[in-house]
Amino acid sequence: MDNKFKKLADLVNIRSQLKSKGKKVVFTNGCFDLLHSGHIHLFREAKKKGDVFIVAVNDDASVRKIKGTSRPIFPLEERIEILEAIEDIDYLASFSEETPQKIIARLLPDVLVKGGDWKPEEVVGRKEVEEAGGEVVIIPYLEGCSSSDIVKRIFSSVKS
Repeated sequence: MDNKFKKLADLVNIRSQLKSKGKKVVFTNGCFDLLHSGHIHLFREAKKKGDVFIVAVNDDASVRKIKGTSRPIFPLEERIEILEAIEDIDYLASFSEETPQKIIARLLPDVLVKGGDWKPEEVVGRKEVEEAGGEVVIIPYLEGCSSSDIVKRIFSSVKS
């Protein structure tokens, strides 16, 4: 696949085509600011849940709102380029809101995946996905694999 990054309108069309072919679409989202083995674990496990895996990425402004002014470490263009290299990911999109509510409501994936740091009832888009016949799946969290923790460790090692 040449370019995995798509506009939402294009992804909605792709989703419609996949649905008509009986393909199961899996979706997750996040900042993916500092990629680590926990993310790779999430992507691998998510891909196993269906035929096509879509990842939505917070844009730079929404990362700042969520994580603070020191983030993102890598701008959206670099994060997308890195994610495009991961073969488990079929399509990528970005969103500017603090939550992926809008993109999930438009795509209505068959499987909505989040990491183990989320409780099912907290997952944004859960209601829409379940009402459309889909499911929410929580992938167990890998201990010690948190971008925020990695950033804190880097800063503390610099101060030492």
